[in-house]
Amino acid sequence: MGGVLIGFAIIGFVILVGWLLARFRIVSQEGRLVLNKTSFFAASPALLFTVLAESDVQLLFSSVLAVALLAFVAVALVYTVVARLWLTKDASRIALAAAASGYSNVNNIGLPVAIYVIGDASFVGPMLLLQLLVIAPVLLLTLDILTSGRASVTGILTQPLRNPMLIGSLLGALVAAFDIQLPDPVLAPLEILGGAAVPLMLLAFGISLGGERPLQPGTGRREVWLAVVLKNTVMPVAAFLLARFVFGMDDQLVYACTVMAALPSAQNMYQYALRYDRATVITRDIVLLTTVLALPVMLLIAWLLKPA
Repeated sequence: MGGVLIGFAIIGFVILVGWLLARFRIVSQEGRLVLNKTSFFAASPALLFTVLAESDVQLLFSSVLAVALLAFVAVALVYTVVARLWLTKDASRIALAAAASGYSNVNNIGLPVAIYVIGDASFVGPMLLLQLLVIAPVLLLTLDILTSGRASVTGILTQPLRNPMLIGSLLGALVAAFDIQLPDPVLAPLEILGGAAVPLMLLAFGISLGGERPLQPGTGRREVWLAVVLKNTVMPVAAFLLARFVFGMDDQLVYACTVMAALPSAQNMYQYALRYDRATVITRDIVLLTTVLALPVMLLIAWLLKPA
């Protein structure tokens, strides 16, 4: 269980620093926009390129990937239907919160969990590639269309060319697919720049917590709780059922798929919300609450399913 605790301690400390910066008025709420833009347009593309350049693209076609994709689709659809019928008519708000219901924090918490709880870091690969190359592009494309108020064939086809995170992801995947060995003078500056991406995102998230308390009246609390229940309970249950009864995986793979599905919602969701100025408070609260609740959920899964 040490890996889970280490992962949460790391992310919690950086968020706390951001909160303290806001609490003592060292950085204003407007200042978090600078951190977010720096991460979105510079640091995150560099990080995604370097991570995916060393990944195994063939993992995209594994059964582990299929479980992750189907579990995400299931919870996102449930959120969309329930929210649209009873909670809100705002399409951008629904899109972001639905994605937050299933988009997992693979980078910050997933890696130590895979190493120390599952015992194999390779389980991070399928989820990382799925989220970066499939889910994130679809979400960003949807937000582009919804926020611009129109959709055109040209806009849809050129959308990846206008998003630096997608460009970095695609280039990294191509490097991995063709087994291109990049020289150190090329990788070193990208690794340095990419190393700032996660801290910038977490600091911006922490600063946002200094502005107002989570779950304030009138901020979409029912939408937040719906997403939290789906992410922390429904998604790992769905992953377990798919892995065990649909794909017939062995105990170790069932355990791995269930644990990875129980990861909290990723800070990327807050970053995207901030970037498009939609549902920022809702996504912030979803990320915060799922992160707090993910630890006991994963500990329970480890106790129930971990192979002897």
